[in-house]
Amino acid sequence: MGQLTVSSIVWGSAMMATLGYWVDKDRAGQGIAPTAVALATDYCFQTLGLHRMEINIRPENGPSLRVVEKLGFRDEGYRPRFLHINGQWADHRTFALTSEEVPEGLLARWQRNRHT
Repeated sequence: MGQLTVSSIVWGSAMMATLGYWVDKDRAGQGIAPTAVALATDYCFQTLGLHRMEINIRPENGPSLRVVEKLGFRDEGYRPRFLHINGQWADHRTFALTSEEVPEGLLARWQRNRHT
C-alpha cells in the first residue's frame, strides 16, 4: 500500500534524519501517510533520541504537501535541483520538525487534531 523510509540519519551534533514516503493512489486520503509519518517520527524522537526530522517534497506533489501541513511540519524553504529523479534534477521544498515541538508525540497530536 506504500512505503516509508527513514534515511540519512546523522548522529553527533545534528541528531537528525530525513523521512520519505509514498502511498498507492487507491489508498490515498485515508490517513495512512500522516499516521505512518507520525509513528516513524515518534520512534526517531522517543526511541532513537533524534532531535530533528526533515522531509523534502517536490513542489507539485500536492498530496505529500498536505501530509506535512496536517502534521504541522515547518516549511523551511525551496531547494532548487535538490534530488536526481527520473533522469533530471528536481526542485524540492524542505519541511522539518524538532522533538521540542511535539513533546506529547506527533501521533498523539495528529490523532487529537485529526477530527477537529
